[in-house]
Amino acid sequence: MTTTKSKVVYSPVFTDGAEFRIPTFKLLKQDGKLYKSAKAPDLDKDKALRIYRAMVTTRILDERMLAAQRQGRLSFYMQCTGEEAAVIGSAAALDDGDMIMAQYREQGALAYRGFTIDEFMNQLFGNEMDYGKGRQMPVHYGSKKLNYMTISSPLATQIPQAAGYAYGQKLRGEGLCTITYFGEGAASEGDFHAALNMAAVHRVPVIFLCRNNGYAISTPAAEQFAADGVAPRAYGYKMDVIRVDGNDILAMYQATQEARKLAVEHNRPVLIEAMSYRLAAHSSSDDPSGYRSKDEEAVWREKDPILRMRLWLESKKWWSEDDEKQLQENMRREVLETMKRAQKRPPPPLESLVSDVYDEVPPALAEQFEKLKAHIGRHPDEYPKSAEHAKGGA
Repeated sequence: MTTTKSKVVYSPVFTDGAEFRIPTFKLLKQDGKLYKSAKAPDLDKDKALRIYRAMVTTRILDERMLAAQRQGRLSFYMQCTGEEAAVIGSAAALDDGDMIMAQYREQGALAYRGFTIDEFMNQLFGNEMDYGKGRQMPVHYGSKKLNYMTISSPLATQIPQAAGYAYGQKLRGEGLCTITYFGEGAASEGDFHAALNMAAVHRVPVIFLCRNNGYAISTPAAEQFAADGVAPRAYGYKMDVIRVDGNDILAMYQATQEARKLAVEHNRPVLIEAMSYRLAAHSSSDDPSGYRSKDEEAVWREKDPILRMRLWLESKKWWSEDDEKQLQENMRREVLETMKRAQKRPPPPLESLVSDVYDEVPPALAEQFEKLKAHIGRHPDEYPKSAEHAKGGA
């Protein structure tokens, strides 16, 4: 059975989906000027500058921390480079009470909401001030106060979780929604389809934001799907959908604003496909030179979303060369100084290894923990941070 009455035909008719080609919404050209007949969204100076500062902060943080990883200070890192507009432009269009369920490249959304450089660094180094108590890999951020669900490594698990969380928001009737971010590679996981179906059937206030950045690690989009990107899949679930220039901060902001209205006011889930490009490697463990050319990267560097927004701000007399120089200098100094402080902080207490699961630590686990402490005590040179921390707390 279908939910709608279909047209009857009397000879075989096959369709290949060509009629479902979706246009791309754009507002801002690379030179910072609006396209002819395009109208900028209602974005005041204070909010525009907050967005821009979050974009620059994210870029500088990413550059510095990748360098730290190469120096052996971090085990792992992932950059948002080239995708700042898709992430921050959409996050800025939300209510601060809306839940964000990220994949692992959305640190810009946290920066926009007020996550401090100190908080970023504590997580990256897994020190005693890390909210996750050092249990997560670097870049697996989370913030209860900022409504940013802690990231988990398994690909696409956040997508059905977002549908379920949004169902709870609908039941509570607080006028809030959930946004979940993922790449086009994650859209090939079964979780993606299960989530969209659940959201459409139960009509929940959720925004699915696919960052189509061209590559699922080393697999190009052309080898992932034969159809016109990810957006047409929404039709299979009778879901509202829009494709947006992911490097256009104004288009991303307005598209997400409108998507939020559909989600919150009408309980209509929305799929947004943000067309962008991952200028950085997939992660610090990846070498993109093995699967794409420098010429290809150069083409997309000319489409830098941060430069595009900066030119727009300058055209409105909201930003200047001096402002840019001051922001760059201050952020680079803050990132470097904060990193040095965070790296010197001790790790979380050894006891935190066995906390937060059981109300009382079971005897078997307590026994294992005592053996661990004894082992560290016998080999302090192999576990200098834990040994020193345990000694200090004795």
